[in-house]
Amino acid sequence: MTTMRYTLDQLNTMPADAFIATLSGIFEHSPWVAEIASNQRPFASVEALHRTMSGSVETASIVRQLALINAHPELAGKAAVRGELTAESTREQSGAGLDQCTQDEFETLLRLNAAYREKFGFPFILAVRGHDRHGIIASFEARMNNNRAEELRTSLDQIYKIARLRLDDLIGG
Repeated sequence: MTTMRYTLDQLNTMPADAFIATLSGIFEHSPWVAEIASNQRPFASVEALHRTMSGSVETASIVRQLALINAHPELAGKAAVRGELTAESTREQSGAGLDQCTQDEFETLLRLNAAYREKFGFPFILAVRGHDRHGIIASFEARMNNNRAEELRTSLDQIYKIARLRLDDLIGG
């Protein structure tokens, strides 16, 4: 499954509604981030676009930040089992081997997802590209020792990493 690639020049010059639609999947189910960025074009680099998009999340209200965090699916969770993930999340999770979990690994992830959500009130977020199932489970277990403020910060930082990887997949040339 390949995604359409765009040049930065194409993104800078397309109509705002097309820009927003094209970048709507960069931040999971949160097209408002692309909408804010559309008003700040043109961008000199992918890094500048990423910095602007991430900055709009940083300056958003805690309510909006939590909505963004909660828009992310659980890793190997019910949405994945039901095939309800976005195309981006499906690629990312299967690329990390989460679609090939043993029954024990799957049960461990379900238990960790539930415990994490119970403790922090939002889903565990990790930029899974470059990780395997074992590394993901180890990260999950280690982060369970953090407090909520640390996990909120870590979750946003992971979302920014995910967004940068998605931008790099989308923009070339």
